[in-house]
Amino acid sequence: MKQQTNTRFSYSKFLIFAILSLWLAGCINYEQEVSFSPDGSGDMKIHYWIKADTSGGKTFYDPLGIFNADSLRADFSSPNIKIENINVSNDTTDSTAHAVIALTFTHIDSLNKVKPFAEYHFSMQDGAAGQKIFSQFIPPIATGFGLNDSTYRVTYIYTFPGEIVTHNAIKVEKKKLIWTYSLADIGKGKTISVSFRPFKLKETPYWIFFLAGFVLAVVVFFLFRKKRTW
Repeated sequence: MKQQTNTRFSYSKFLIFAILSLWLAGCINYEQEVSFSPDGSGDMKIHYWIKADTSGGKTFYDPLGIFNADSLRADFSSPNIKIENINVSNDTTDSTAHAVIALTFTHIDSLNKVKPFAEYHFSMQDGAAGQKIFSQFIPPIATGFGLNDSTYRVTYIYTFPGEIVTHNAIKVEKKKLIWTYSLADIGKGKTISVSFRPFKLKETPYWIFFLAGFVLAVVVFFLFRKKRTW
């Protein structure tokens, strides 16, 4: 029971901070962009920002470490995940605090073992013949502060290595599927769902084999010819 409580607390750090930020600052945005490889590995970039007092170059009070690089590195550390970059900064031009996390993963399912994604249920399963089905749950964010949920925005952007068969994305831009929600939109939770037909891995062109065979035949021919001259 204690372990489950700790996991829920770790996951809830983002949600609690979102609520506090809305209450104190009035606006928070979260953007998550993922690009897959055919084998299910890929890269992810997370960017979230809020209105905050950044006067004098000082970061606002951050008791949960959401804008602390060391704390974020600890939360996202995992054997199957490589943290490429973490950047925390203040933009004094519009009084916003930003955090950007760039990482790569060996398989999308491995993200489920990272504390901030404990309840996101990333999944990549086999579907119909030659197809894959991807899904991700977006947990509900319940508040009791009577906040204006129009100031809360989460955006998920996915790029898949194949032909999209079905999806429930809100918007499509070229090869990118995009989901954007407000607090009210999320309600009791949303599920991102996409089925796609992966591109086949590039096969070696047949002419390569013919060329290799020809070169080998020439080498053997000259070796035998040289042997006869002996």
